[in-house]
Amino acid sequence: MTTPAPKPARNAGMVRLIGVALGVFVLTFSLVPLYRIACEKVFGVRLERGASQAAATHDGAGKARRTVRVEFDGGVNSKLPWAFHPEKLTMDVVPGELNEALYYARNESERPLVGSAVPSVAPARASGFFNKTECFCFTAQTLQAGEQREMPVRFIVDPDLPDDVSTITLSYTFYKNDALTEQLAPASTAAAAHAAP
Repeated sequence: MTTPAPKPARNAGMVRLIGVALGVFVLTFSLVPLYRIACEKVFGVRLERGASQAAATHDGAGKARRTVRVEFDGGVNSKLPWAFHPEKLTMDVVPGELNEALYYARNESERPLVGSAVPSVAPARASGFFNKTECFCFTAQTLQAGEQREMPVRFIVDPDLPDDVSTITLSYTFYKNDALTEQLAPASTAAAAHAAP
């Protein structure tokens, strides 16, 4: 007589197979958020959001996220023959997120000049909540005759910005840096003399 194979062993194998398939399914869908977390937390790389995430203006609790309007302004002192202006005049930002704005500068003179930018933030009480992480104002800028350049500023508006402040103005004024420009004069004169036949 032959004994039939026990059914519980066959059922246990089927349960294991379904469990493995379910585990693979869950793992596949969790890879995208895990990859995003790894890039942002471990490597410091912020991935672009998808259209549905970028359009969402609510946090997890359904509360509307706050936005702050940042206005940009730029000018030069009369002693500095440069053109200088922001790419955009306004930007709506979410406090706590890193943002970038571009300014453009062009030396309209016939010799190299060094300029130093002085920033100001208005209203004054918002200045402590406006943090620049990278800025052309941190160092003097040298532009050759006729040279033009994009100058980025990266900033974060602190989430603790008072609720009654809804607009911040970031303004720069470029001044001629006479001391550094004078240091350029001997080098540019020597280079011109060397280039002459």
